[in-house]
Amino acid sequence: MLNNRAYVGEAVHKGDSYPGEHDAIIHRETWDRVHAILHESPRKRAMRTRAETPALLKGLLFGLDGATFSPTHTRKGDRLYRYYVSQTVLKHGAGSCPIGRVPAGEIKAVVIDQVRAVFRQPEIVAGTWKAARANADGITEADAHAALQQLDPLWDELFPAEQARIVALLVKRVDISTDGLNVRLRVDGLSGLAREMLAGGIEAAA
Repeated sequence: MLNNRAYVGEAVHKGDSYPGEHDAIIHRETWDRVHAILHESPRKRAMRTRAETPALLKGLLFGLDGATFSPTHTRKGDRLYRYYVSQTVLKHGAGSCPIGRVPAGEIKAVVIDQVRAVFRQPEIVAGTWKAARANADGITEADAHAALQQLDPLWDELFPAEQARIVALLVKRVDISTDGLNVRLRVDGLSGLAREMLAGGIEAAA
């Protein structure tokens, strides 16, 4: 359908298109926008989509005093540096809490590594199955294990917005301290994700 010019009121003969005698079903402007996206390189499209995706951990990061961390950024020359900064620091200034800000890229990588590790841990999958069993008929522990194991190798192929959705589904909160991070998971989110995987509801990038 995305390459059938009959939808824009044209007829094609031997590779050439001509105005057809039928009315267009798709507006030319819509057709042109779609084809501009299709002809964009996958690398460029992925970078653009990633730039448009909200901060992955927005609303999930908390400091020692219970204050949330908000996404922010600074620019030095041509480089953009992204951070999460404590609401305590925003309200009371630097030095008002032990950890005022953290680099967005580094904390994102740590949290995602922990989330992906969950998919490979049988004891977590077993707990997921028990939670899922109470909410879904027919799902077995083997089903949950097989479904969640598929996500680890698939992760890098997911759209950034889909990665953000899964993190929000799985992560209840991330507590930041001077000793490191404590990632708290949603068991109900794990069971819901297992059901999604079994239903083929996870969308990967082209």
